[in-house]
Amino acid sequence: MQNLLPEPPATLLPAHEEADAALADAAEQDTDEAYAEVAARYPTHSAAWAALATRAFAAGQVIPAYAFARTGYHRGLDQLRRSGWKGHGPVPWSHKPNRGFLRCLYVLSRAAGEIGEADEAARCAQFLRDCDPAAGDALASN
Repeated sequence: MQNLLPEPPATLLPAHEEADAALADAAEQDTDEAYAEVAARYPTHSAAWAALATRAFAAGQVIPAYAFARTGYHRGLDQLRRSGWKGHGPVPWSHKPNRGFLRCLYVLSRAAGEIGEADEAARCAQFLRDCDPAAGDALASN
């Protein structure tokens, strides 16, 4: 059966050049403190939270990773809604400003699984695939 309803247009978050530049500086310093400063200065920027979540998860700090990812996820949802997203439709990985939100969603799924929140882990993994299957593929290969 073919769906005759059109798919909603892709949601493209706006770029935040100042926050991205601060993240690039934090990457050069490569410390948790540098990334935390970016998140504190730009708390609505999901990419800052994604960086903190990814670092914490890689260090085996699952609870902080979960908290950072959940914060970035909710901040990203707020931005998606402000950008016209109605709760469904593509959020393409190919659009770089979307990647912070998608990375938060990925880490949230993984961290939820680690703490035994299987339903949340599955829901987040499905949401990531619904946003863009390429996101899950790209993130899983890193």
